[in-house]
Amino acid sequence: MNATILFDPLIPWPAIAAVAMLALAGVGLALWRGLSGWALRGLAAVVLIAALTGPVYQREDRAPLADIVVLLEDRSASQDLSDRPDQTASAADTLESRLANRENTEVRRVVVPDGAGDAGTELMRALSDVLAEEPLARIAGIVALSDGRLHDLERAPDLPAPLHLLLTGRDDDWDRRLVVRNAPAFAIIGEPVTLTLRIEDTGAAPAPGGLAPLEISVDGAPPERFQVPIGQDIDLPVTLPHGGRNVLQFTVPEAEGELTDRNNTALIQMNGVRDRLRVLLVSGEPHQGGRTWRNLLKSDSSVDLVHFTILRPPEKQDGVPVSELSLIAFPTRELFLEKIDDFDLIIFDRYKRRGILPAIYLDNVARYVNDGGAVLVAAGPDFAGADSIYRSPLAPVLPAEPSARVIEERYRPRVTDLGQRHPVTADLTGGDTWGAWMRQIDVTPQRGNVVMSGSGDRPLLVLDRVGEGRVALLASDHAWLWNRGYEGGGPQMELLRRLAHWMMKEPDLEEEALWAEPTGQTMRIIRRSLDETVGPVTVTNPDGTTAELTLQEVSPGRFETLYDGPDIGLYRLSQGDREAVIGLGPAAPREFEQTIATGDLLAPLIAPLRGGILRLEQGIPTLRDVREGRPAAGRGWIGLTPRNAYETRDVTQLPLLPAWLVLLLASALIVGGWLREGRR
Repeated sequence: MNATILFDPLIPWPAIAAVAMLALAGVGLALWRGLSGWALRGLAAVVLIAALTGPVYQREDRAPLADIVVLLEDRSASQDLSDRPDQTASAADTLESRLANRENTEVRRVVVPDGAGDAGTELMRALSDVLAEEPLARIAGIVALSDGRLHDLERAPDLPAPLHLLLTGRDDDWDRRLVVRNAPAFAIIGEPVTLTLRIEDTGAAPAPGGLAPLEISVDGAPPERFQVPIGQDIDLPVTLPHGGRNVLQFTVPEAEGELTDRNNTALIQMNGVRDRLRVLLVSGEPHQGGRTWRNLLKSDSSVDLVHFTILRPPEKQDGVPVSELSLIAFPTRELFLEKIDDFDLIIFDRYKRRGILPAIYLDNVARYVNDGGAVLVAAGPDFAGADSIYRSPLAPVLPAEPSARVIEERYRPRVTDLGQRHPVTADLTGGDTWGAWMRQIDVTPQRGNVVMSGSGDRPLLVLDRVGEGRVALLASDHAWLWNRGYEGGGPQMELLRRLAHWMMKEPDLEEEALWAEPTGQTMRIIRRSLDETVGPVTVTNPDGTTAELTLQEVSPGRFETLYDGPDIGLYRLSQGDREAVIGLGPAAPREFEQTIATGDLLAPLIAPLRGGILRLEQGIPTLRDVREGRPAAGRGWIGLTPRNAYETRDVTQLPLLPAWLVLLLASALIVGGWLREGRR
């Protein structure tokens, strides 16, 4: 039971004050005039003014409420290291039992798992959620069982009671981790890019400093091992081997006694891009389409073009002095012998043997292709003649043989069934509306893939791989009609771009390829093939387990499936002789960036309410009651602040000055004052 006096004024307090001032003035006037009843009149005014304040005697029937203690149990990934799970479970059970045995105390035990994705430990989010559900006036204390490695400190709520951190882990814990301080998303193929790595030992490392082994692997290849210093930034130059996605994995082998090897690996995915595309355009007899090739190549600012054209063949005799034909001699030897490997692509546009380029030069071009170069031949009538470059040392690398027949008739280029599956010609839109060409060289494919056909379904575009290089043969010199918009034109620019990128071995245009595109923890596995069916793909998870997946054809030559990766890390894909690697999330999850238990992060939040940070390896602390504002932790103990909260079951109110009593007292006092003054 609890009793108190309340006031419920009948009129506003300013009005009561005004009435009191008038009454005081009246009593003062009576006293000044010497009226003997001034005291009784003053008492009557007091009674009336007191009645206006509405005094009430209130009595409450209260039921005490139990104090609430929040027990946060950190079950994030970093809490699974060493013996931390047993430490946490044992301490949580013991504290819950002790709190349950205390009088007038309830326990709210909250398990804190890993955050969604790679959010880490969201301890403050869990605390905010539980405080939002409970009356803050009943919170007597908050106890967190954790390693102190949380990742949402900025979301900390205002604390209604002391917070205590009971640290898991051991004083002699130590861990080694690999950190990549800078890793660009893109790098130029063939040019070194510098990565900064650092190997750090944290905690009670047995031998600070020294050297540690570092293994480097590119695209899942066998790793190379180096010895690098510990605790120092290492500038590592890396040259990407190919275009597209390059997966670089840096690993420090697990050392004896360290907490975990989950932070010993850094996985970097970098896209390789070409700085410039160096093209050598060799033009033969001038024709209407010759300028088109040059304009197309010069319109791309990323193309460095060297144009070698023959405007005056040796057999032309017009009497012009040789000294007036050219300012300098064209450096054919330098281009075709000494610096041919500097070019990414060589284009022969209607070129035929004229004696300008000796056989040794063309033989060097064939060697260039076998060693990884690319050649595109745009054939004209000369390709079918006796001076055709097919009848030169280039013949072994060309995919089709001319039959000496030149077809002069109107036709529309078409993408073949095989071309519908080839990335160079797949999805080229508008085939039924493409403009017509007027000439085609009849060729007989010797090898390679015919991806476009022309008059009478004869081969028009043949693609082939020769050694390490690639060759494309376009059996017509009328592609320029598309560029001029004849009969609506066609996708000449897109076709040329795809041809160039395919010959540059861009991964996106490989006709036989296996790769994956990650989205969160889900990967889309893609297999491109010229075959009509492909076998299942084997996925090897970071923990070594495997899964076999069947792919579905979503478009000609493209097979896909989705796979949800169970863990964060490096996945290996294999199908037949095709292999690929893909990383889902960081190789070292956020939970394992720092693994040594510490109270430094929570110390600023604990200090204002004078909570404590204690290690569980020193024993589970006892519980004490402390007054608000007093130290709430000490050696081997933590304090709870009793809240003395209650629930009001019933409220009774009685007026202290009922109306009849006010009228009786006021009347008696006023009459008494009048009578006293009348006697005088």
